[in-house]
Amino acid sequence: LAAKFISRPDRYVLCGSEKVEGGSTAPEAAGVTAAYGRASTVCMAEGLAKKCEAYDGVIIGDISSELRNDLLKQCFVRKIRTYTLPKITDVILKSSETLHIFDSPVFLNRNHGLTAEQASVKRCMDIVLSGLALIILSPVFLITALAIKIEDGGPVFFKQDRCTIYGRVFSILKFRSMIVGAEKAGVSVPAMEKDPRITKVGAFIRATRIDELPQLINILKGDMSIVGPRPERVEHVEKYSAEIPEFSYRLMVKGGLTGYAQVYGKYNTTAYDKLKLDLMYIQNYSFLLDMELILKTIKIVLTKDSTEGFDEKASEEMGRK
Repeated sequence: LAAKFISRPDRYVLCGSEKVEGGSTAPEAAGVTAAYGRASTVCMAEGLAKKCEAYDGVIIGDISSELRNDLLKQCFVRKIRTYTLPKITDVILKSSETLHIFDSPVFLNRNHGLTAEQASVKRCMDIVLSGLALIILSPVFLITALAIKIEDGGPVFFKQDRCTIYGRVFSILKFRSMIVGAEKAGVSVPAMEKDPRITKVGAFIRATRIDELPQLINILKGDMSIVGPRPERVEHVEKYSAEIPEFSYRLMVKGGLTGYAQVYGKYNTTAYDKLKLDLMYIQNYSFLLDMELILKTIKIVLTKDSTEGFDEKASEEMGRK
């Protein structure tokens, strides 16, 4: 998180940090909270807030909920600006409605994903836009298919099992951008920036995102939506779900050609951060949000950040796991 803020020196300058473990600012005092209970956490928050008074603001990372809540209160009282890394529950709560039927405010979360009306409107939009796109882009489909076939004579399309709504598995379509049998061992190895498995035609269609266009067929069939959480490989869903139980929350809606995580994240954004971004979309879905994400996708589709692969170290690490 600190590295992300440091990457914007035009807006943020980090002047210091404080490590918090076990409810204390010192690792050797990890038992303080257990020994002294609630009072120690409040005192700790007060001490941290006093240090923060010397700065313009404070970035609060993924610390314990109890300490974070106390620190937020202390910063509020002192009028200290805070930048807080949200937890999964924060993202869910942010989309709640406020009820005033009692003498105390109540937050209501319906937690049903899309309503029947929203799902119908979304499906109509998918059919119309994917159908028009397939007609308009048919020359691009033809030229790309011929180029792939001429280069090495292999198949034009690449199919891969992915997970969509409620965990349903479907075959996603892409124009083949790698040599035939690039994953013949059955092991998923993410593409590196200069991966030798990528063909000459493949390098171009990956850079311009043309390789993703066949997914318009998936959308027309109903396997996917234009906007939604990016469908992950079956084995990746199993792996991520084992490490992050909440990862399955992404499957409350259909997978998408583009999505919140694709617009606001990067190809190598962590699974946990992708989950939070996708939940932001699911919990705040609207037709206008879909249109906004589509327009932003068109704007960034040719930028390097939106198409770069994992670096070599990250690729080797994921392959090893």
